[in-house]
Amino acid sequence: MRAKITYLVTAAVLVFYFVLVGSRGVMLIESGTVVTVTFGVAVLILPVIGLWFLWKNTQFVRRANALAAELDAEGGLPVDELKRLPSGRIDRDSADEVFAKRKAETEATPDDWRCWFRLAVAYHDARDTPRARKAMQRAIALHDGRPVQV
Repeated sequence: MRAKITYLVTAAVLVFYFVLVGSRGVMLIESGTVVTVTFGVAVLILPVIGLWFLWKNTQFVRRANALAAELDAEGGLPVDELKRLPSGRIDRDSADEVFAKRKAETEATPDDWRCWFRLAVAYHDARDTPRARKAMQRAIALHDGRPVQV
């Protein structure tokens, strides 16, 4: 729940920033000189890119959460078998052990979105966010029946 609140607050701040920047871009365009119109258009591009990125990220999170809910309903969510340090952080060796299991499971059934979902969780636990994201994207694509890009 804390992650959702953080995400919503961050998204709200970003949208506010995009509106603020966009209004400055419009003001520059309204000035009417070649230089200010050029800068105004350039400034308006930033919020458009930011909104696109925010939208794509939000779609990704919603799809990943939908997969988690479906997997939970099936009873297939990965069990937290990780050892933790006194600080509460995941023990790296424990994460590597679980990752090895998840990787073998995924290699055995590479077309199963459930295995890719669990592999994404293992990557995340091993603090490899880029690979966790790619594995989750693959799980989403397999679940939706879309072609998987390698």
